[in-house]
Amino acid sequence: MTRPWNDQRLDIARKVAAAPDLFLVAEAGGRVIGTVMAGYDGHRGWMNYPAVSPAFRRRCRGRALLTEAERRLLRIGCPKVNIQMRVDNPDAVGFYRGIESEPEGVICLGKQLVPDLGWEGRE
Repeated sequence: MTRPWNDQRLDIARKVAAAPDLFLVAEAGGRVIGTVMAGYDGHRGWMNYPAVSPAFRRRCRGRALLTEAERRLLRIGCPKVNIQMRVDNPDAVGFYRGIESEPEGVICLGKQLVPDLGWEGRE
């Protein structure tokens, strides 16, 4: 999930400052085993890089995280959600298709607005 040019601590701090109720963390035994950062822009919701630790997959943890994120998005009026995931993660694609999500034939482009440490060296 992580990339060398992303500062995860900074990403989390920004999310908590912007919309803490849409940052979900699953724990087991005091350890983080899954996360999802959701958002809503007034048009559609987003779930960015939902993840569950490999040791806890196929135990409904991912489904529970997404269900809760969807519930929170619905509560604020969100009619549709898009899920962001890495293209090199075929297991994730299979999981999302299993929960009634389909590829939409769009491309996601990114533009860095604030140069975080390490961004300059991105491949």
